[in-house]
Amino acid sequence: MRDALSNCLVLNTVAAARTLVRKGDARFKPFGVTVQQFSLLAAIRFNPGEPVMSLAQKIQLDRTSLTRNLDLLERKGLVQRAADAVGNARICELTKEGSVLLDQLLRVWQQAQSEISQGFTEDEADTYLRLAKDFADR
Repeated sequence: MRDALSNCLVLNTVAAARTLVRKGDARFKPFGVTVQQFSLLAAIRFNPGEPVMSLAQKIQLDRTSLTRNLDLLERKGLVQRAADAVGNARICELTKEGSVLLDQLLRVWQQAQSEISQGFTEDEADTYLRLAKDFADR
């Protein structure tokens, strides 16, 4: 049973995710944001005019986490919410401050990506990413 647990895909994935999020949060902490907030800022920039619930689905963020993080980002002056012209969907856009911050965060993220993948071959990193995306889409 011990071997079965130590080889469990779920438990190992959760452990890997916690480690990666912890490292990402540490990188973003000086900027006052978390990995989830970085992901949300990037989703808003790269999907302009997209309703917030659609953004949440793209980045695998549940409704409660989405609302909490949007509230925090809005209080920090990084995003602003507006009613969509069609229907009652809500959309968000980055403020000037949010856009400037995201540019900084993207540079930090690129550095972190390089450091995280050190020690892995390109094939190993590609395989991990392919499997992670496959599991996320199931």
